[in-house]
Amino acid sequence: MKTKYTALVVGANGVIASSLIDHLLTLEDWQVIGLSRKGGQNKERLQYISVDLLNRENTEQQLKHLTDVTHIFYAAFQDRPTWAELVAPNLAMLVNVVSAVEPIAHGLQHISLMQGYKVYGAHLGPFKTPARETDAAHMPPEFNVDQQQFLEQQQKGKQWTWSAIRPSVVGGTALGNPMNLAMVIAVYASISKELGLPLRFPGKPGAYNKLLEMTDAGLLAKATVWAATDPRCANQAFNITNGDLFRWEELWPKLASWFDLETAPPLPMQLQVIMADKAELWKSMQEKYGLEKHSYDAVSSWGFGDVVFSWDYDMFGDSSKSRRFGFHEYIETETMFYNLFEEMRQKKIIP
Repeated sequence: MKTKYTALVVGANGVIASSLIDHLLTLEDWQVIGLSRKGGQNKERLQYISVDLLNRENTEQQLKHLTDVTHIFYAAFQDRPTWAELVAPNLAMLVNVVSAVEPIAHGLQHISLMQGYKVYGAHLGPFKTPARETDAAHMPPEFNVDQQQFLEQQQKGKQWTWSAIRPSVVGGTALGNPMNLAMVIAVYASISKELGLPLRFPGKPGAYNKLLEMTDAGLLAKATVWAATDPRCANQAFNITNGDLFRWEELWPKLASWFDLETAPPLPMQLQVIMADKAELWKSMQEKYGLEKHSYDAVSSWGFGDVVFSWDYDMFGDSSKSRRFGFHEYIETETMFYNLFEEMRQKKIIP
């Protein structure tokens, strides 16, 4: 059977894109091509291409046969030490992909851009909440904004459309990902248990009682495909969230309980510092509990945990626009965590 759509998923091994690929493969109309530096394991309706997106010639060479692409789902990211340094590589990768594919994919219908709350300045400090898609821009540098402006310019007079998807903190189970909060909590809790310690909230004192929200990777995948295929969503940005708010002071003891742990009063600790020496302990736990032999680096995103647990200000957006445009799925954040922890156990990532 000939598939109707061909998706090019850029940044295929990340927590967001890997869930998107899983979702697309449940939809029989889709053929999927995953782009990443490392490549991946091909299977039915899914092929991977290894490519250096910062190299324009390599990108054009590797993608020159992709004439059937109908949808580009862009979720690649390269980290750099400063906000200003993030702009050039992250803009270049998007430009290189679009410049290689757009001229040859004559049936191109849509380009989906994965963003986040950095568009609203959430990473800079206390910002207006709930954040809305219509909020004023902030002083650059901000690569998310540059990427969107590039797409808006590129789309003028064209048949294809774009969408900008803005999740909150994403919950998923992808390994080797620098931004995976569920994995941070699961590994931190597992090590606390192994050492006979209670699960202490390690963040800033003011962060324990602030309002937050999250976005389940599976829910995000459904919303991303919805926005890319519903004509009402053409050339629009959408906040995509689970649909509820929480405070760590209420949720943290429940997460501890899932691991059969007590809690103790919060204590500000830099996870990057206190968890740096736990690789040998983790290796011994892998032996003891028959876990998969993933490297300690692959299961730890301590720096990201430190960032999220440092937010001593409210961190949430208004996702009602997506509901007004027709996307009505949601998941309770507490349930999301339990589902992800259970999945990590099934995959023998944690004991």
